[in-house]
Amino acid sequence: MSDETSGFSLEQPSDVAEMQEWIHTFAKDVIRPAGAEWDEREETPWPILQEASKIGLYSLDFFASQFFEPSGLGLVTAIEELFWGDAGIGLSIVGSNLAAVAVVANGTNEQVGEWCPQMFGDENDVKLGAFCSSEPNAGSDVGSIKTKAVYDEAKDEWVLNGVKTWATNGGLANVHVVVASVDPSLGSRGQASFIIPPGTKGLSQGQKFKKHGIRASHTAEVILDDVRIPGHCLVGPKEKLDARLAKVREGKSGGGQAAMKTFEKSRPSVAAMAVGVGRAAVEYAAEYAKTREQFGKPIGANQGVAFQLADMQASVDAARLLTWRAAWMGRNNKPFVNAEGSQSKLVASETAVRVTEQAIQILGGNGYTREYPVERWHRDAKIFTIFEGTSEIQRMIIGRSITGLNVR
Repeated sequence: MSDETSGFSLEQPSDVAEMQEWIHTFAKDVIRPAGAEWDEREETPWPILQEASKIGLYSLDFFASQFFEPSGLGLVTAIEELFWGDAGIGLSIVGSNLAAVAVVANGTNEQVGEWCPQMFGDENDVKLGAFCSSEPNAGSDVGSIKTKAVYDEAKDEWVLNGVKTWATNGGLANVHVVVASVDPSLGSRGQASFIIPPGTKGLSQGQKFKKHGIRASHTAEVILDDVRIPGHCLVGPKEKLDARLAKVREGKSGGGQAAMKTFEKSRPSVAAMAVGVGRAAVEYAAEYAKTREQFGKPIGANQGVAFQLADMQASVDAARLLTWRAAWMGRNNKPFVNAEGSQSKLVASETAVRVTEQAIQILGGNGYTREYPVERWHRDAKIFTIFEGTSEIQRMIIGRSITGLNVR
């Protein structure tokens, strides 16, 4: 056996395990007890964001340290614990990350240093970031984005017009990152991302959505009406954009789409969200099954319940392993040859929906009431099969990768 083989391990690094315990304590003591209240209020839980900021959890430094943690398991471990506490509150805590990832993935070092800190603020002035890609007629079909960005060369400014929808922190955020079309004739290959600084005229919040789940996370439309931003607010150098567009016009590969590059980086994180919710449901249902008695014995002693719990536990553990694999591959620049990022999101999201429904079934009538958290977790879980690429889109991506065919 080689040294390389003998060194293989699925154990978390000690610093990741310590971080997990720290966040789990916060999730258990602060997040979970507040989950039902903020779900009913359908408002951003500012007091909890402030508490998270005070301990250094809601901060650019923390998320950056976990994002760049060598094993790749830091960020997904943190996210699983937060969403184990509550998905709506968890998304409020991590919602700024997608905007930050969009800048980190495509921007210059100067842009990362200037704008990412403004998406988090500090314990005395908590701030938010928002990534705006989807539109009323462009969800999974990012090539249909109508928001336009026109360069005003005389003033070195970009002018943006359009409507974005389903934006987490949309309209509330201090910094918005917007995907827009620079050359509509090129479809998704003619798009770029733009940073909208705080207080920019022409940006406003449209409709705030009343949602089925994750109701403690703010989701709204963002309206862009002749929004003018400095030339340096294009994410990445303009010379790079011009060169990419020129290649595409010549029929060559442009090197990726603005929105898709962001989503590729974030899919294991979304999978971790789903794993956290699914794990919460399994643990809660198992405890209930040990204490709830019917016909003179705990219901967990019945095969019908015990077998459900066995399948639930195995499914969540399998989803976590796929998530860890994708996170490790992403951190170590391993190519997603078989769409491993999409695999993790697909399996974890579908698992979360299934096991939360099974948890309701195990609790019976109690599970269907708001007195118990499993009905809320079931409502929360559904979003993971929809946002940042539906399950159908993930299957299409995986299908393309394993067949080499243009699956449509």
